[in-house]
Amino acid sequence: MDTDLTAAYARCQELHKRHGRTYYLATRLLPAWKRRHVHALYGFTRYADEIVDRTEDLPPAQRAARLEDWSGRFVAGLHGEQVDDPLLPAVLHTIAVFDLDRGDFASFLRSMSMDLTVMSYPTYDDLLDYMEGSAAVIGTMMLPILGSTDPAAAREPARQLGFAFQLTNFIRDVAEDLDRGRTYLPDEDLARFDVTREDLLAAKAAGRTTEKIRALIEYEVTRAQAHYLAAAPGIPLLSPASQACMRTAYALYGGILDEVAAQDYDVFVRRALVPQRRRMAVAARSLLTPTGTPVVVPGPALQPALAA
Repeated sequence: MDTDLTAAYARCQELHKRHGRTYYLATRLLPAWKRRHVHALYGFTRYADEIVDRTEDLPPAQRAARLEDWSGRFVAGLHGEQVDDPLLPAVLHTIAVFDLDRGDFASFLRSMSMDLTVMSYPTYDDLLDYMEGSAAVIGTMMLPILGSTDPAAAREPARQLGFAFQLTNFIRDVAEDLDRGRTYLPDEDLARFDVTREDLLAAKAAGRTTEKIRALIEYEVTRAQAHYLAAAPGIPLLSPASQACMRTAYALYGGILDEVAAQDYDVFVRRALVPQRRRMAVAARSLLTPTGTPVVVPGPALQPALAA
């Protein structure tokens, strides 16, 4: 690789290591040649997210202009133009190597633009529409890199794993999202548990939850577990060299939900984190698990009422 491309991959790895600790640990279990391509996809998604969320001092129109400008450079690169950017060369190289679906990237950028104007979602279907771009397509982007013995059968589990990871983040980061003026918990769910946005803000200010919010969060945890359940059959279908990585990511993200449950579904008292010793134990156990072994779904048994 030329110097610029090597530097771009290094920049993506730096972003991944700094901001995606859980996934970065899992990625270390991949063969080195695959690892850099996963870093590239993470760098792409993280940089777009930073344009949206790390420039909050700028007016929405200016943030939108920055995202549009960066997206334009990305699209120009897809069409073979030279791109002056610290990380896009790595992303474009990864897309070319694996012939990744360009539509997935367009869908992702659409969801990022939604974050500039959409502050809440009336229904879960509305949230799923957003997560189609912010989460499900990440799974389908990753699948060609990870490899699979049956890509067609692994596709929907990969999408479901994207949903599961995204919902886990939304549950853990309720307070952080409120700081940005957003709520990703659907309005219909808040109404179901008689919770208002003002209730969430009051709980955040107090640093502790209420019984109604606790019930709401428990419900959302159960909903996320349903996506983990749907994703589980896909991991044994991955290439043997990729299974330890995704078993680790699956268990550690699911472990965040365990930590939320362990603090009695209070997402305001502290940010739920999986302890470092457990993280390393999960990685070691994943390395020792024979390929093709079914995945254990995290958390308690799913509540039958969720499907009602």
